[in-house]
Amino acid sequence: MHWLILVISAVFEAVWATALGHSNGLTELLPSILFLIALLISLGGLSYAMKAIPIGVAYSVWVGIGASLTVIVAMITGAEPVSVWKPLFIAGIVACVIGLKAAHKAPEPDATKPADRR
Repeated sequence: MHWLILVISAVFEAVWATALGHSNGLTELLPSILFLIALLISLGGLSYAMKAIPIGVAYSVWVGIGASLTVIVAMITGAEPVSVWKPLFIAGIVACVIGLKAAHKAPEPDATKPADRR
């Protein structure tokens, strides 16, 4: 569940970054409101995910997905030029995010402590 929340919050990171770019320095009302709402959702989800995912992994995954989606949206909408290199570098970011997820190992339960039975 924490990983799903992390991915969803990363999508909202791309939303707030894109809205911020369209807000004209927070002077345009609708993009500014979208920015603030998406920012709260994004940071709230990241905070929740960090309850179970180490901070370095969670933050790296959040930033990697958010940054990749932000660039993809900018290229699709024409706000940023498309180049041969950008998809390659985005793939590199995604590969690194997958690597961080794969390298994440859940802590082993301590056999010397009695099991918590609630």
